[in-house]
Amino acid sequence: MYAIIETGGKQIKVEEGQEIYVEKLDAEAGEEVSFDKVLFVGGESAKVGAPFVEGASVTGTVEKQGRAKKITVFKYKPKKNQHKKQGHRQPYTKVVIEKINA
Repeated sequence: MYAIIETGGKQIKVEEGQEIYVEKLDAEAGEEVSFDKVLFVGGESAKVGAPFVEGASVTGTVEKQGRAKKITVFKYKPKKNQHKKQGHRQPYTKVVIEKINA
């Protein structure tokens, strides 16, 4: 059984026992989180939402909070002696999917 959920402006396909990385959630490590925006539930009988499946939810446990690897943003204007170098690390939350309630 699998589900497609929406979190952080992104859609993610999840299965039970899977580890996913999502945009930072306001939860500590070890806490349980619930995703109510379920777009699709697949398995023996598929359920499609319009836009969300009513009564469906996905629960998971926060494993850790972290920050992704640094990326370098470099903006450059030729012949103008103008450039800007900037670094960015995106915060994330690692969640282990426990149960899909459909």
